[in-house]
Amino acid sequence: MKRFSARRAVVEALKAKGLYVETKDNPMVVPVCERSGDVIEPVMKPQWWVNCQPLAKAAVEKVQSDNMVIEPPQSKREFFRWMENIQDWCVSRQLWWGHRVPAYFVDMEGVEQDPADGQWWVVGRTQAQAEERATEMAQGRAFTLKQDEDVLDTWFSSGLWPFSTLGWPQKDAKDMQHYYPTSMLETGWDILFFWVARMIMLGVHHTGQLPFKEVFCHAMVRDAHGRKMSKSLGNVIDPIDVIEGISLEGLHQRLREGNLDEKEINKAAQGQKKDYPRGIPQCGTDALRFTLCAYTAAGRDINLDIMRVEGYRKFCNKLWNATRFALLKLQDGYQPLCLADQDKFVPQSLVEKWILHRLNQTAQQLNQDMLQRSFMSATSCVYNFWLYDLCDVYIEAIKPITDAGADPSARLSAQHTLYACLDAGLKLLHPFMPFVTEELWHRLPQRPQETAETIAHARFPEWQAVHDFGKEAAHFDDVFATVRAVRGLAADYGLTSKIQAFVEVPNNEYRAVLESQCSVMHTLIKGCEKIVCVPAASDVPPGCVVASVSSSIQVHLLVSGLVDFDQELSKLAKKLTLNETQLQRTTALTQKPDWSKTPEDVRAHTQKRLDDLEAEKAALLQAQANFDKLRSSA
Repeated sequence: MKRFSARRAVVEALKAKGLYVETKDNPMVVPVCERSGDVIEPVMKPQWWVNCQPLAKAAVEKVQSDNMVIEPPQSKREFFRWMENIQDWCVSRQLWWGHRVPAYFVDMEGVEQDPADGQWWVVGRTQAQAEERATEMAQGRAFTLKQDEDVLDTWFSSGLWPFSTLGWPQKDAKDMQHYYPTSMLETGWDILFFWVARMIMLGVHHTGQLPFKEVFCHAMVRDAHGRKMSKSLGNVIDPIDVIEGISLEGLHQRLREGNLDEKEINKAAQGQKKDYPRGIPQCGTDALRFTLCAYTAAGRDINLDIMRVEGYRKFCNKLWNATRFALLKLQDGYQPLCLADQDKFVPQSLVEKWILHRLNQTAQQLNQDMLQRSFMSATSCVYNFWLYDLCDVYIEAIKPITDAGADPSARLSAQHTLYACLDAGLKLLHPFMPFVTEELWHRLPQRPQETAETIAHARFPEWQAVHDFGKEAAHFDDVFATVRAVRGLAADYGLTSKIQAFVEVPNNEYRAVLESQCSVMHTLIKGCEKIVCVPAASDVPPGCVVASVSSSIQVHLLVSGLVDFDQELSKLAKKLTLNETQLQRTTALTQKPDWSKTPEDVRAHTQKRLDDLEAEKAALLQAQANFDKLRSSA
């Protein structure tokens, strides 16, 4: 008889005997099997348990005595919290797959036994060992052994993994001696207790050693909105789809190939249409890997935005184009220095010393970040070096001195520096973008005596004292700050050509440095017609606007005859009107009767806003006065 039919029959039997009292509803959500549609009901059943108190105590002592590293720090605190509050562990599961529980029921002839009573069970590594123990228990009685049909909890089996695959329990096994313990485990923080803690407890118990020396817990990947990835939401991102790309219809087809019902498919399809209206563009393996490393911070979640992955794909294109352009500058039989000579190489120009100093700093920072598992900082520093130092500044600055007609000595020095940056830059980027860096590295001219057949085996860049050009780098920072100031003024006044800049530098030493770099500044400022250094403002021609680089450097840009003063004054008037409105509103807030009762942080924020508006008003009035003066003198 089926269960529901049996229950109805029981009720009818009770009524027939006059024993039925009443039936009461029990409000609940009835669990239904997703596959069969049948009602799921829990059934009480004896289970196998592990007393974890002694295991946890030994594990904690070993972790503390061996100074095991668990990163980030909050994960280590969480590990100890779990260990200090540990409970018994139910390790049996009523499934048909997994490691079968090595427990055997000793069924003795002529003895009344309850299978739920643990005294009638024996445990053995093999059936033969279990029979020996059962024989001792039976004391001459006939018996049969029946192994429990339950299997071990998956986490129990997984907890044995570090040593069970290496020949254990034979501790003298070669693999066990060579590979145990391992160096580092990288895993998600969400299974710190379920897997990591169990591996540590079982490893210490069975081998006396920790299974690994370090645990690094990475963040969890969520969608761009911070939601957990779910098939029913349609926000699950398959890495292959990011690598190879997929259309919106392709995403919908993936839903239809699953086991969702029609209602969930429609809901998920709407979510996909909203998040990926044009599908997912092809981004490649390197861009995805770099994105995930760049997201990896101390936080617990990664909100994966496909737009950011696409941005790093464009960065890969930038690498490719920059290297291809640089190779054009390394033609005509260029031979790079061997590593020994490279380590002693001293460049000629200021910009070369600056870029080698930046490369030196990047190598030092990245090595430190890798040791500390600060992958977000590591990716940031190498990304900034490639994009903002090498591509935006150095490659642009050396274009004139690497042309065929340039001074041979200066050209060779610039080529050596360029090669050093490409070679080391690709190596620094290789852990995060292995494929594109491998391909580009093989396209570079090979150093003499280079033995590495792959970039992965080449010497990794480190900080070098010979390239510590701190003073020279500081000087070039002033040079590039001057370039940015000229660019900013030109953009403010819409100048794209015939740019004439006058750099006011009263200090003789600073002025000498900047004068020596006028050709570099001219190259870096698009549309620049003239840039000169002067000792005082009196040497600047009339009709200029000014911007401050620092307390010792002022930049003057000639705008007379190039700018419509009436139009600029009209823009300033509109900005002043908006500023005055915001200033009045903010001031009114501070004059309310209950202002003193406002929270301190709100008052501080409002006061800062007021100060910023006052400073903006002063700057706008000064600019207005300057334009009035320029218009009258024009």
